[in-house]
Amino acid sequence: MKNSPARSLQTVVLTLLVVGLIVLGLGGYLTPLSRIILSPFLMAQTWLSSHYQALQLALSAPQDMARLRQRNLELEAEVSRLQTDIIELKQQIAETRILSALVDFARAHPENRYLGAAVIGRDPSPFLQYVIINRGSDDGLRRGMPVVSSKGLVGRVAAVTANAARVQLITDDGSTVNVRLEPSGSQAMLVGSLGQVALEMIPQTTVVQIGDLVLTSGLGGGYPANILIGQIASVRKQENQLFQDAAIQPVVDFSNLEIVLVITNFQPVDLSPLMITPTPGGQ
Repeated sequence: MKNSPARSLQTVVLTLLVVGLIVLGLGGYLTPLSRIILSPFLMAQTWLSSHYQALQLALSAPQDMARLRQRNLELEAEVSRLQTDIIELKQQIAETRILSALVDFARAHPENRYLGAAVIGRDPSPFLQYVIINRGSDDGLRRGMPVVSSKGLVGRVAAVTANAARVQLITDDGSTVNVRLEPSGSQAMLVGSLGQVALEMIPQTTVVQIGDLVLTSGLGGGYPANILIGQIASVRKQENQLFQDAAIQPVVDFSNLEIVLVITNFQPVDLSPLMITPTPGGQ
């Protein structure tokens, strides 16, 4: 019974102390003290949390890197496949445009029959100008048949095998084409030279303007008439000469030929046996 008053006193003191702490806490007086007391615990918690996250990342990093590498390889393969598809689509679009242009050319010249051919080889020499096409005698091709593109005259078949043919371009040194100038209607001779073409034997009386059209005349028996070749790019005229010359800008891009048309119903005529060769003394 003697201890009862002491315990009661302790209870009252503790109660007052707790109430006082609560009042002080509610009033904000214990905030600096709580910060001082809790600061080490917060620092320890922060340190443990950061190191735990670092350890967790270190343990999971190899697996994540392996997944990322695998995903990267998959994406690279997908990009490569898409790039291949894009290239194929571009090629198909280009071929479609070429074929459409060839069809338009054939419709504009319905008097001819055509056989399409792909260019499968080119002349590596700077002195000879020819291409190889994937059509030959088995397809009805014969030496001398004219060859055109969607733009205009390319050349003619110079040699034929069963499944391929060599086409001599009009830019070849040995190529000559009888042509007509428009709008003057004057005749001239187109000659090839090291990948270029030029006009010779233009009469001095002919008025030649830059931009005039050059078409096949049909004379000489080598080509059909009215196939476009190009335009006059420049003119060289000297008063003491019988003829004037001109440089030509061809309409055909010979460096990018891919598909051509062979005119199969035109039979070239060799007029050389009919030509009169002058003899010494006029005999």
